[in-house]
Amino acid sequence: MKDLFEKIYKDKGPLGKWASQAEGYFVFPKLEGQISNRMKFQGKDVITWSINDYLGLANHPEIRKVDGEAAIAYGSAYPMGARMMSGHTDLHETLQNELAAFVNKEAAYLLNFGYQGMVSTIDALVNKNDIIVYDVDAHACIIDGVRLHMGKRFTYKHNDVESLEKNLDRATKMAEQTGGGILVISEGVFGMRGEQGKLKEIAALKKKYNFRFLVDDAHGFGTQGKTGAGTGEEQGVQDEIDVYFATFAKSMAGTGAFIAADKEIIDFLKYNLRSQMFAKSLQMQLVVGARKRLEMLKTMPELKDKLWENTNALQNGLKERGFDIGTTQSCVTPVYLKGSIPEAMALVKDLRENFGIFCSIVVYPVIPKGMILLRLIPTATHTLEDIKITLDAFDSIRTRLENGTYQRLSAAVMAAMGE
Repeated sequence: MKDLFEKIYKDKGPLGKWASQAEGYFVFPKLEGQISNRMKFQGKDVITWSINDYLGLANHPEIRKVDGEAAIAYGSAYPMGARMMSGHTDLHETLQNELAAFVNKEAAYLLNFGYQGMVSTIDALVNKNDIIVYDVDAHACIIDGVRLHMGKRFTYKHNDVESLEKNLDRATKMAEQTGGGILVISEGVFGMRGEQGKLKEIAALKKKYNFRFLVDDAHGFGTQGKTGAGTGEEQGVQDEIDVYFATFAKSMAGTGAFIAADKEIIDFLKYNLRSQMFAKSLQMQLVVGARKRLEMLKTMPELKDKLWENTNALQNGLKERGFDIGTTQSCVTPVYLKGSIPEAMALVKDLRENFGIFCSIVVYPVIPKGMILLRLIPTATHTLEDIKITLDAFDSIRTRLENGTYQRLSAAVMAAMGE
């Protein structure tokens, strides 16, 4: 019999094998200073494009004031216990009602964290007789939720309605045999590519197929739609989304999440979400802070307007300079380049050290081998000067990538890895 850890000693995984070269700089980097468009990285000022603070609320003086007052009033422990036992309050209920009204649903329920909340929501909605059909590019929290499912599940090609229909045909035949139902899952905005999910087209399939529709709108809530109520509002199909999910970690610049649906569905979920039933309630200072953030989201449309002004300036500037930003339909701004992982390391180090630009880097296995994805998240706090500096920097790094500069610089990394 093998030692359980033997496989760990031999294979650190596709990303873990780069740890000695990457950790502390390319992965697990430490940004310092006030959350803003400009922060510090390893003692140097950088323009920050990797913070999901879409509306610039994280360091807003009104937010800081409310957060501070709530921390003094309640501390970091209150309320103690899980919601079902001793952790339920009037303010939790009030925030839920406000969120439900904002996203045009009958009821809502608070979640401690987005990731665990999505995992648990999927687990609670289905049993072994049910079939899940979900987008192949779904976020890791959806994938992990689906992994808990004891029944059948199918993936459809990313944003491919024809592929979805084929899988709905398969799921329908199977559900007729098992006596179960069908759950379709998409994201409102796909956080890596920035594409909106085809919610309108998926919702239209309800006329032909019997399924329920769950949407993870982490990146759409607060940024999409006339009022900021999300991608369902943007596409005019919020009523067709059976279970709407969003997190506070993006536009709300906080901690926590929520699900919204018909009251009877929420009543069922709050008694069956294991990650909430057996976990401590969302702390009161976070609840109070979330209420203030939601109020500002609703009453200060200029924040979203500024976000989109910056988004359009950045994305149009990149396209005008010939960069491939894919088919993003959101604030998420991917820039696709061709190169190896060592070249990507050399490129990003150049961006950070010599140009003062900090953005996220994505490589294989998240995207195909030979590709580099630089992911930029514009916010309402960025300036047109930030954008101009960044566009000029991207021109320079593209030239260096194409003329082989990064390939030469990456030779030492390749040698160190024995490749």
